[in-house]
Amino acid sequence: MAILAAAVNQFRGVVVDPEWLPEDAGEFGARLEESLAAWREQGLLAVWLEVPLARTAVVPRAAAAGFRFHHSGEEYVMMALRLVENAFIPPYATHYIGAGGVVLNRQRELLVVCERHRNPGQPPFYKLPGGALHPGEHLENAVIREVLEETGVRTRFDALVCFRHWHGYRYGKSDIYFVCRLHPLSEDITMQEEEIEDCRWLPVDDFLGSEEVSVFNKSIVTAALDSGGVTPTVIPGFEDGTREFFMPKG
Repeated sequence: MAILAAAVNQFRGVVVDPEWLPEDAGEFGARLEESLAAWREQGLLAVWLEVPLARTAVVPRAAAAGFRFHHSGEEYVMMALRLVENAFIPPYATHYIGAGGVVLNRQRELLVVCERHRNPGQPPFYKLPGGALHPGEHLENAVIREVLEETGVRTRFDALVCFRHWHGYRYGKSDIYFVCRLHPLSEDITMQEEEIEDCRWLPVDDFLGSEEVSVFNKSIVTAALDSGGVTPTVIPGFEDGTREFFMPKG
């Protein structure tokens, strides 16, 4: 019986080709047994098994063979098995990445929002517009997009001024929140009513002096006002668009 189609990666692990997985669970189980024996004989260390939605019938057979869930996407589940004890299997993503924009106009008014969706019993409060980065999206583009979507205000990126690292966020994952200073290119507000309850230009001194604004939000706005921050930088040889660099102004 033919073993499962697969390739060997840099960790001396086997990556099974999901397009060639048998749809029949019985056939999969038999071929998996033959494959594991062959891969162990070859001295390989681990197996990554990506199971598309159309072939999820094979998941119980894989679990019975010792595979464990590694991560999942909308169209697949990834399972992994160590063929050798303590073989290295890189962990999946552990963090959310978000960004907030400190947008200050010439009248020293700060662009703030009050989110519509809050924790039960939590009173309304003002904060920076912002949100989560999309997969493959650069930080600079993300914070400009989020501010535009929530408030309708167009901006230009100025600098990254600080960030917060928090553990125990959604689904038990950690969260990194970047605070960016932006320059407004427009001031008319068009609020995103699905997510935002209120949006306004608020005098920054009123924001910093308000008892209803958290110490965290006051601190990051103060940092944006006082710090030069780091700015987007191009490094020769890394212009393919997959990386983003921020460095102090020269």
